[in-house]
Amino acid sequence: MGVAALGDIRICDFGGQLAGAGATKILAAFGAEVIRIEDPVTEGRWDAMRSVGPYIDDRRGVDMGGGFNNHNVGKLAVTLNLRTDTGRQLLCELLTMCDVVTENFAPGKLAALGFGYDELRAIRPDIIYIANSGFGAHGPYRDFKTWGPIVQAISGLTFTAGLPDAEPAGWGFSYMDHGAACFMTVAILAALHHRHRTGEGQSVDLASTAGGLSMLPTHLLDWTVNGRSARRPGQPAGNRADFDEMAPHGIYRTAGDDRWIAIACRHDADWVALAGEIGEAWAGQRRFAALAGRLAASDEIDGAITTWTRRQDAPALSDRLVAARVPPSVVKSPAARIDGDEELRTWLFPEVTHPHIGVVRVEGVPMRLSATDWTISQPGPCLGQHNALVFGHLLGHTVDELDRWHREGVL
Repeated sequence: MGVAALGDIRICDFGGQLAGAGATKILAAFGAEVIRIEDPVTEGRWDAMRSVGPYIDDRRGVDMGGGFNNHNVGKLAVTLNLRTDTGRQLLCELLTMCDVVTENFAPGKLAALGFGYDELRAIRPDIIYIANSGFGAHGPYRDFKTWGPIVQAISGLTFTAGLPDAEPAGWGFSYMDHGAACFMTVAILAALHHRHRTGEGQSVDLASTAGGLSMLPTHLLDWTVNGRSARRPGQPAGNRADFDEMAPHGIYRTAGDDRWIAIACRHDADWVALAGEIGEAWAGQRRFAALAGRLAASDEIDGAITTWTRRQDAPALSDRLVAARVPPSVVKSPAARIDGDEELRTWLFPEVTHPHIGVVRVEGVPMRLSATDWTISQPGPCLGQHNALVFGHLLGHTVDELDRWHREGVL
């Protein structure tokens, strides 16, 4: 493989959990040197994911969190007490060598420590500063703190997920954290490109809640133009198409314990092919031949399809429908998705060897570049693992200095 795409970029990373760490993980996979800054003294100032599973056995501790390891592969980690003068001076030295500063604290947290954007620019004029918070640094909610499920609820994502006569189900615990990480990655790359062209750095304010709103364009447009809620009587529920563009379009139970298949009929030809595979008299009724008739009878059709699919083996049925050119998919669990596909397992879920956890699989990056592809080979770092490398080798301080700073609680 050629030179890493981001091999000349160094990032000072205060980001944690998923929203911040997920962005710098992607950049590290493409070659950026990412240096995680954590507090050496107070557990509450370590990344919370350090103590969060999944775990491979009964061992627990600051370096055993599977979530932290997954989202911090390929990074360096240092501890630095910014409540000390020496700690702040060491950060200033490091910042002169960094291109980007990332954080996902509550707004104003880094500025309160003496490292807001104005202070960062005084240290390095072309610095790029990316702040990723729940509500951003502006507007009426700027002083509020939040967490992934709250962002989803406030943005409206949670409201869109649910079945008839049931409460909104939401989209998983950290769905919006991952989305915000992707937005943050785009922002960093755009700011780097701007600096490459102009020599100018800049400050970027990212609000995860706004990111959630941007993932609901059709629902927001329908409300703005028509005054209609996304979940209302008569509105398609579950997995049906939102705006009457397809039918049938859903998830259907098959034979076996908790086995399901997704089927989508994009147009009338798909329905004809599906009806042929069903081979029962009801499927051949003329009233179902056109989309309008199928939409009018959606409940009836879904019930009849379920009666048919419950007698079918999901993988075998999926193969038959693929051959008939009807879009299907077995609804796979994460385990089935990974274990059933050798290429996916070895490409998108590479193995790393952690000094304490052992050999584990981690998430890769779902794209391939022909000349500058990503690579993940190093595990998530232990707490303070690279203090000697960063403060000694990079910044030039002696072993005696590092030993003294460890004793004094600076590192």
